[in-house]
Amino acid sequence: MAVFTIKAASRAILRRTHFPSRQQPNITKRHNTSGNPTTGPKPEDDSANGTSIPIPATVANVPLWQRLGPLSRGFQAYGRSQRKRPYATQFCSSLVIYFLGDLSAQNINGDEYDPKRMLRALVISAGSSIPTYRWFMVLANNFNYSSKVLSLATKVTVNQICFTPIFNTYFFGMQSLLSGDSLPEVWDRIKRTVPTSMINSCKLWPAVTAFSFTFIDPQYRSIFAGFIAIGWQTYLSYLNRKAEVDEAADRAIASSSESGGEREVVRQEENQKIEA
Repeated sequence: MAVFTIKAASRAILRRTHFPSRQQPNITKRHNTSGNPTTGPKPEDDSANGTSIPIPATVANVPLWQRLGPLSRGFQAYGRSQRKRPYATQFCSSLVIYFLGDLSAQNINGDEYDPKRMLRALVISAGSSIPTYRWFMVLANNFNYSSKVLSLATKVTVNQICFTPIFNTYFFGMQSLLSGDSLPEVWDRIKRTVPTSMINSCKLWPAVTAFSFTFIDPQYRSIFAGFIAIGWQTYLSYLNRKAEVDEAADRAIASSSESGGEREVVRQEENQKIEA
């Protein structure tokens, strides 16, 4: 009897091992269901079909002038020099500007190269470089109002009223004085040239000043104005040379006591030499 009971118990154990009950919970399935909720199939990231999410740009935009290779490095070197040694940088920059301006004017006039005339231009540059720089620093640090338009208009107006007549008087007066003219002749040169130069400056420098204070960083304003000043110095040198010719014609006519008609003829001939 005991043997029969042991055999029956063994069969029950083997049957339970090989044929589990249908009510036994599927632990694996329940674990997978609770850990990974059904969210549907994940769409493929197909950039060709336009379904990918665009990635925002992480590289900052570089200004155009900083991508010009050696030219941009030159501007950066000038800016560093301007911040460290502003007076020395302005002095050297002014010499280069006046040198190029007078050289261009001599080529336009068709005259032979005059080193004395070039030396006069460099002396005038040396005397005006630092005061000019200080003046524009005063403009930059003052007349700053809540309205940008009002600030800009005030700076341009003050510059044209205060700086332009003083600078033009200095330029033409020094040109005449360094040439050996007397004080009455210096005053006559100023009267011949300054009014015309002031009228023509109103056609150029207000726009240059407004653009400079609006778009150009302070350390680069001088070099920007310098490029414009090369052409402007060419014009001033041409105007000064024209005044010299007129004065020479007047002196020649006065010494020979010629008539008014002959005086005008001589002046026209001298002006034609310049324009040629």
